[in-house]
Amino acid sequence: MFELSRSISTMQPAVTTPEAARRAGAGVYGIVLAFLASKAIGNLGIAVGTKRFPQTLGLDPMAYLRAMADPALAGGIILLILALLVRMALLSRADLSFVLPVTAIGYVFATLLGKFVLGEYVSAARWAGTFMIVAGAALVGSDDHKTPGEFVP
Repeated sequence: MFELSRSISTMQPAVTTPEAARRAGAGVYGIVLAFLASKAIGNLGIAVGTKRFPQTLGLDPMAYLRAMADPALAGGIILLILALLVRMALLSRADLSFVLPVTAIGYVFATLLGKFVLGEYVSAARWAGTFMIVAGAALVGSDDHKTPGEFVP
């Protein structure tokens, strides 16, 4: 515990040039895109796989193991594990207060995939909420004070 608190307290921002800050910021947005893609496609795979499963999943752990034999569901699980790892990399480079709102745009992708790939009905209220998420993510992403350029790994 002492080692962790000591290492956290000694973290110092790196001195960066404007060019290094720009490259670091661009890298963060690339990681955001990788996270959004892996999470959206992973969730789609899980939705497709569980809808093809003949029984409703409940408390029986064996039902989940049988469901994981579906290639779409297995692929979805792998992509969501990848999304978790990518998110960890993202959080190591940017502030939580930047990452969470910007990655919330994943809800937009989920709505679009549900509507156009799975054929789900999306009400006007859900579309309104989706557009509010887009507006919030745009507002956070356009802030002049972002972490991506402050710390160069």
